[in-house]
Amino acid sequence: MCSLNTTIRPRRPAGRSLAAVAVVALSAALPAALPATARAATATAEAASCAVLAPGASATAEAAVRAACGQLGVWYSWGGGHGATPGPTFGYYDGSDPDSLHDGERKGFDCSGLARYAYAQATGRDLLNGTANDQFHTSHAAARFTAGQGTAPLLPGDLMFWGSGHIHHVALYLGAGQMVEAYESGTHIRVAPVRTGGDYAGAVRVDGSGSVPPPPANGGTTFETWGTRVRTHSSPSVNASVVDTFPGPSQVSVMCQQHAETVTAEGYTNDIWSKLSDGSWLTNIYIKGPASLPGIPDCGGSPTPPPSGGSKPFQTWGTGVRTHASAAVGAAVVDYFPQPTTVNVVCQAHAQTVTAEGYTNDAWSRLTGGSWMTNIYIKGPEWLPGVPTC
Repeated sequence: MCSLNTTIRPRRPAGRSLAAVAVVALSAALPAALPATARAATATAEAASCAVLAPGASATAEAAVRAACGQLGVWYSWGGGHGATPGPTFGYYDGSDPDSLHDGERKGFDCSGLARYAYAQATGRDLLNGTANDQFHTSHAAARFTAGQGTAPLLPGDLMFWGSGHIHHVALYLGAGQMVEAYESGTHIRVAPVRTGGDYAGAVRVDGSGSVPPPPANGGTTFETWGTRVRTHSSPSVNASVVDTFPGPSQVSVMCQQHAETVTAEGYTNDIWSKLSDGSWLTNIYIKGPASLPGIPDCGGSPTPPPSGGSKPFQTWGTGVRTHASAAVGAAVVDYFPQPTTVNVVCQAHAQTVTAEGYTNDAWSRLTGGSWMTNIYIKGPEWLPGVPTC
């Protein structure tokens, strides 16, 4: 989906079975047979490709591009991003596409939700609260461009639209023939070459007036908090002294994140905490974004304390790695890591055989939270050294 009301959506290429799609989804963004340095370089290159790629855009438009690119790797989710305030939300099944069945478990954006979020971050105002069709007809347009004009007059931050009669998709132009978009269920926010054929309908340049929230002076990354009465603490624990309390959604500057005390709140469980620019800590449960914030480095702190019986910390490969409720790729997804993450392994077992990105392995590891991960995505040999059998 891209607008909330349309039944038109881009489809997957013919010839790929649902089983193949499941394997690709499990193994998203892990280049085959690459060493760790090459994989890290690939991830860095992908992130670098999402940026302002041409001159001439307003400061607001450039800020919108940076905000959208900050969500690179977050789930596409049908209806995501259309909550009371701009930001990722859980989606829902669209009633027609099997790939949308799990969107209720995926926190992210549909295409218009991403555009809404990007310009809300850039202007501090909820300018584009609506579907792609609503955004195409927005009263906040500074300029409009027809399909026949192609990309020649476009600047970074311009919104590109698709649909015949009813608009069903929107993306943000980056420049140099590239755009960032939330494409369809089962994929993540991505950079793609622009598509000006088919039902491309033209573009809109959003009015660039309004203040742009300044970037953090200390080099951190700006995120927004969820809800009201959110507290920060002097250390990554809910029992540590309270440093600050936010009465409503607030912008925070995140310097780094690490695994620490496990917190359950608002129906979510997460052991990742973010260190803010003032030195205080905030559980990622209250920060808009995935469980592990994309593009934020590890603080270098200790991993989650091991449970009785011991556990060993390991690092995951790649991006888009998932853990499951049991040792099978068809089991419910428990957690999603958009970037390499430290996990604590309690034990390992031979279970479902998985083939992904050129590797085949039947070994799975059980993590401290009780979820399971195929060893294909854990740095180390097929059977992890020093880890007992479950």
